[in-house]
Amino acid sequence: MKNKISINTQSSIRINDQKIIYFDPFKIEKESHDADLIFITHDHYDHLDMDSINKIKKDDTIMVIPDSIKDKVNFKNLITVSPNNTYNILGYQVLTIPSYNLNKNFHKKEFNYVGYLITINNEKIYISGDTDITKENQEVKCDIALVPIGGTYTMDYLEASNLINKIKPKTVIPTHYGSIVGTLDDGLKFKNLLDKEIECLLLIK
Repeated sequence: MKNKISINTQSSIRINDQKIIYFDPFKIEKESHDADLIFITHDHYDHLDMDSINKIKKDDTIMVIPDSIKDKVNFKNLITVSPNNTYNILGYQVLTIPSYNLNKNFHKKEFNYVGYLITINNEKIYISGDTDITKENQEVKCDIALVPIGGTYTMDYLEASNLINKIKPKTVIPTHYGSIVGTLDDGLKFKNLLDKEIECLLLIK
C-alpha cells in the first residue's frame, strides 16, 4: 500500500486503491474528478479546501467529515463522524482517532476533530490530522502512519519521532511541513531520529 500513497502538499494525501481516496485535499491544481472518497480531519483552510474538493469530486463522491464541522460544509453525499467510533464506508473499515493539541488552542479536544485509521487490503493506515502526542494516538496500531512534523500547530519532528518510535508502524510518511510551517530539512531530521526498523518515506520534496 505504501507505493499507492502520494502527497500533494501539507497534509493533502491521495491513496490510489481500487477506490481513489483523498485526505484533506489542498492546493490541487488539475481537475481530475476521480475521488471516490474524501476524508476531512478538520475545518482549517489547509485541510478543508473547497476549491480543491470541487476539482476532484464526482457526482457520487462521498465526503467524510467530523460532525462538529457539518454546518460549514455543503456536499451532496456527506457522512459525519465523531471521535472513537468505527464505521464501514464503501467497504473500508474506518476508526476515528481524536486529533487535538495539548497546550495550544488551535485544535482543542472539545472541537472533536479526528484522524482516521483505515484498513485497506489488510493494512492499517493511520492519517492523524493535526495533533500532538495524545493518549489516544499512542495506542494506535498500524502498518503505515502519516503524521505532522512541522511544529507550531502540531507535533514537531522530535515529538513526532517519539510517537512513531512508540507505536512502531512498519512505514511512516511525515506530513505538514515544508510549506506553511516547518522546513524540508525537518523531514530528514525526523527520519534520522527513528528506530532503524521503521521505514520512512519522504514524499514532500
